Amino acid sequence: MILYTLRCSKDHHFEQWFDNSGDYDAKKQGGALVCPECGDTHVGKAIMAPNVAKTVAAAAPMAACPSNPMGGGCGGCAFAGQH
Repeated sequence: MILYTLRCSKDHHFEQWFDNSGDYDAKKQGGALVCPECGDTHVGKAIMAPNVAKTVAAAAPMAACPSNPMGGGCGGCAFAGQH
């Protein structure tokens, strides 16, 4: 299923679900798209912004510390914050 925002020639916007993009094309060609507000059949897709999930960047791993051979960052040595 795909949701399209549609717009009639009178600039009314509305949403409609379709099985796929081919379903939209078939209904458009068959004149089956009708504005629910005014009944206009001159309907097309409105410009839409994609709904893209934003991801949070992973934190960079901490640098190895000579005083902490197991890794995991500085263990409070004299070079803390410098490596």
